[in-house]
Amino acid sequence: MNEHSEKYELVRGYYENGFWKKKAVHNAVKKGWITAEEYEEITGEAYDG
Repeated sequence: MNEHSEKYELVRGYYENGFWKKKAVHNAVKKGWITAEEYEEITGEAYDG
């Protein structure tokens, strides 16, 4: 299993349950909560920083 950022599961849960939109996940990358690769895993789209 891949190692994920500390807040990966939190961000993924918010997105998958409809609490966050892609913009919020994008902001999580900017804040350093998750990586750009994790953004792609969560949203299915490439991160465009």
